[in-house]
Amino acid sequence: MWNRSGHVANRARSAAGTGVIHLPSSVRVYVCLSACDMRKSFDGLSALVRDALELDALAGHLYVFANRRRDRVKILYWDRDGFAVWSKRLEEGTYAIPFDEDGATNREITAHELAALLSGIDLSQAKRRKRYERKAA
Repeated sequence: MWNRSGHVANRARSAAGTGVIHLPSSVRVYVCLSACDMRKSFDGLSALVRDALELDALAGHLYVFANRRRDRVKILYWDRDGFAVWSKRLEEGTYAIPFDEDGATNREITAHELAALLSGIDLSQAKRRKRYERKAA
């Protein structure tokens, strides 16, 4: 299979692509519910977090953005001493990222849901089974 750059696509999955995303329980994942300009990088995405999502970009959480076609995604996070951006462009298909949900600007998801979303699973179709959740004291 050929990819956009004209090279044969590697069908072998990387070790990182097959596992679960492990994040400390203190890290939250927020998905932006409006389409974003994927030309934005560190400063532009952190401004979106501050102005559009009304959250603190320096809090150490993950902020997920997608373009209008939903074939590109960027994740912004603060990594101890500076911003880091992870990005991915799909060769085929789209991400099932919801847009404009009830006028909300963002939606919080779990690290497991982020991994599922990046793997191509539509979270609106997935059924979440009941699990024990410890009450905050």
